Amino acid sequence: MDMSEHQDAWDASGPEAQPGLPRIGEPAPHFAARTTHGPRTLEDYRGEWLILFSHPADFTPVCTSEFVALERARPDFEARGCKLLALSADSVFSHLAWIRSIREAFAVSVGFPIVEDMSMGIARAYGMVHPRAGDTSTIRAVFFIDPHGIVRAITYYPMTVGRSIPEMLRCLAALQTAEKGGVSVPADWQLGDDVLAPPPVSADEMDRLAEAPGNRDWYFRTVRMRNGEIKGT
Repeated sequence: MDMSEHQDAWDASGPEAQPGLPRIGEPAPHFAARTTHGPRTLEDYRGEWLILFSHPADFTPVCTSEFVALERARPDFEARGCKLLALSADSVFSHLAWIRSIREAFAVSVGFPIVEDMSMGIARAYGMVHPRAGDTSTIRAVFFIDPHGIVRAITYYPMTVGRSIPEMLRCLAALQTAEKGGVSVPADWQLGDDVLAPPPVSADEMDRLAEAPGNRDWYFRTVRMRNGEIKGT
């Protein structure tokens, strides 16, 4: 297969037809590209969670620190059924030289693929850069994509601030917990903490919950959740 076809492939309707970034709850734009692990498409990740994250350029200090931290945390992501996929506008050859440098400097072998996006076609389809941007300085995005190819969360960081890998893991666990249990998670939630039960949808249910012992109010109820099941109120 001609690899140049992979390099420039993105959503068939094109970035000019779909300006801006994908919205949460919508399908992630299709892509097909060369990577440090061979050709990859979005469809290769169906059935599992995917974190697609981008960086402005190889051999940059902030991104190097992130790659070291992400590789060290990769078993934790994979334990939650999630793969990591990096992207920048540099070539595969640059990516390979960079990960070799990381291995030599930090004794860390980057085990996740890095996408080549020299045309910035994928970056534009995902709204990482403005359609008329001439550089990659704003490519600092993270997309959490569920097993059905739906965007579930998006975060952006400036070039000068490294991303928090514990927060990426926390967000992934929160998304999975909320989906599995039909619940929400409160501020600063960590895996194993109580979750928030859905609010009532009728006046009778509201009155019953308002009178229940231990509830702060009828609309705010924390519940325990173990192995994906709610344990009491």
